[in-house]
Amino acid sequence: QVQLVESGGGLVQAGGSLRLSCAASGSIFSANIMGWYRQAPGKQRELVAGITNGGTTNYADSVKDRFTISRDTAKSTMYLQMNALKPEDTAVYYCNIHILRLPIETYWGQGTQVTVSS
Repeated sequence: QVQLVESGGGLVQAGGSLRLSCAASGSIFSANIMGWYRQAPGKQRELVAGITNGGTTNYADSVKDRFTISRDTAKSTMYLQMNALKPEDTAVYYCNIHILRLPIETYWGQGTQVTVSS
């Protein structure tokens, strides 16, 4: 079992910044992929950014050049630095991890609200 706990959400004005953190604990296999997803009211959950245990990253087009995903393996913590926030970034942000062993295991955090006012 893996537990994920997000923190760092809140209310910010457009153009501002926030940093989300996701602390992982439990049985984390070395081969894994972590990611941030978000879900706005009335919309489907979407991938914001992902990072492998080797440090390879990918981003949704809508957040490229504004958001940066990173991870501290020693602390089992993942981060999402969000700059130049826009009202359309408003959503609940979820931390996710895929443990790459058979069968693949997937875990989610409880989510943290990010609200960007115009």
